[in-house]
Amino acid sequence: MENPQSKAFVQRILKLPNFDCSQEVNHLAEKFGSSPLLVEAIIDRKILTKDDACRFWADSLNVAYVDPFSSIITDEAILHLPVEVAKKVKAIGLYVLDGVLTVTMTTPTDVDLVRRIGQIAQMRISPVFALPREVEGAITVHYCTEKGIEESLGDLERSNLFDIGEGSEEKLAVLVENNALIQTLESIVFYAMRERATDMHFEAQETSCRIRFRVDGNLREILTYSRKLHRSLLSRLKILCNLNIAESRFPQDGRFSLPIGGQSANFRVSTIPAAHGEKAVVRILPATGKKSSWSLEKMMISQPILQPLKRLVQNPNGIIFVTGPTGSGKTTTLYAALAEINKPSINISTIEDPVEIVMPGVTQSQVNSNIDLKFSTILRALMRQDPDVILVGEIRDLETAKIATEAALTGHIVFASLHTNSAPQAISRLMEIGVEPYTVAPSVIGVLAQRLVARICEACKEAYYPSREVLARYFLEEGLVEVPFYRGRGCTACRNTGFKGRIAFHELVLVTEEIRTLISERRSAQEISKAAARVGYKPLRYDALKKVLLGLTTIEEVEQNTSFEWAT
Repeated sequence: MENPQSKAFVQRILKLPNFDCSQEVNHLAEKFGSSPLLVEAIIDRKILTKDDACRFWADSLNVAYVDPFSSIITDEAILHLPVEVAKKVKAIGLYVLDGVLTVTMTTPTDVDLVRRIGQIAQMRISPVFALPREVEGAITVHYCTEKGIEESLGDLERSNLFDIGEGSEEKLAVLVENNALIQTLESIVFYAMRERATDMHFEAQETSCRIRFRVDGNLREILTYSRKLHRSLLSRLKILCNLNIAESRFPQDGRFSLPIGGQSANFRVSTIPAAHGEKAVVRILPATGKKSSWSLEKMMISQPILQPLKRLVQNPNGIIFVTGPTGSGKTTTLYAALAEINKPSINISTIEDPVEIVMPGVTQSQVNSNIDLKFSTILRALMRQDPDVILVGEIRDLETAKIATEAALTGHIVFASLHTNSAPQAISRLMEIGVEPYTVAPSVIGVLAQRLVARICEACKEAYYPSREVLARYFLEEGLVEVPFYRGRGCTACRNTGFKGRIAFHELVLVTEEIRTLISERRSAQEISKAAARVGYKPLRYDALKKVLLGLTTIEEVEQNTSFEWAT
């Protein structure tokens, strides 16, 4: 180990307090020398965390460490470096700033290589370090293009291999292992990740099939392909999920993972029979191996809602509900709330359908309808597991609701979700499904309702002044003044949509003694709303309009996602 960089790297590791792997580290240093493979070996053997090992190595090289999966990668930067060059030199452009292209690479101290990359890109280069597998994974994702996938699908279509008749399960089982099919499906998945899609829809239509991505809450048609490829693509998805490829008459659900950049990209698959052939929807779940990003502070919740919500989460007992339609981010909010109190001294258990996000330090259980393992069955068992905190993914029936309220009354804090349009309606909903008011009143301590909407792209955001008629629809006439709204013009960063990312609106009902009295008397959601307003409750549209004025979203998004109810 003559290389000074490797020597500095190893010495820093050996100086760590209470470090007891000195012999193994020295052996690996002798084996790998100054290669970044040394860093990967130390991470694989769990001698150091990925972030620590990469940071120590980058420090020894006097450069920064940038994980390409946690960094901005712009289309402009990708275009400066052809894919053949990127693969050969193990480097990928991240972004261009002040005429300098930042490139993450495995050998950032190779002066000749940096100079050659600069000549190819025709601009100055700022090199940073990333692991070889991170760079390779980023290249796989970010060089996927719609045109490349269309060509791959066209090649498959022209092949006679995929002319499959009904009942040809044996031929189908062979075809789903076809390398070209596997690579094409992976390219579609990686392209979806590049486009920041949350869902992929594979749909059969009368004369053709199509793939749609849900990006920033909106579905976009991406590709069309021949009907003769549809069964093979869906069967490949089923193989990945260990589902039955011969069964197309009944819905099936499964999960699969793909290794990428030293992490696992996780996916949930649902198939259903339809008029022109099966439909599959693939939900893209958060990657494992990344640092936890669950935090109420990072969710851009308005301060008048965030502070009381954080106090609610610290309660020793009671139920906290998060409500909203499917896809409104309830699970993310519930996990962010759990992260506030997740510590070794607290026993946290969850019941979910399905488990979408793996959270360290939490016992997670999944319902299974095939063996009649219901929310209520697991919840009853959890009550014998010495719980402190319980998360119920969704309260769907009276039995689950009763057990949850009883748990809250016997010294446990329960987090749960309900499908209601507003926070006050959640309380009424519990009584509608059969929970007695005398149980609801003392157990529920707060209800948070939310919606997710598209966020204006920061790269092309512009202000404009709406007409007085538009302003009068949302604000009181008295003292009405001209105020700027915002919108996105459309640019390459947002694929000309004007939106990039998502933002949430919230409303919070804190259950006071007055509200408990109203619950006991079976009063309506409207009366509960009025009582909540006296202690600060504001409806969803109020929070939504604040975020319009802050330039985070558009008035059209508010109109589409919040009702016209107004609390004064």
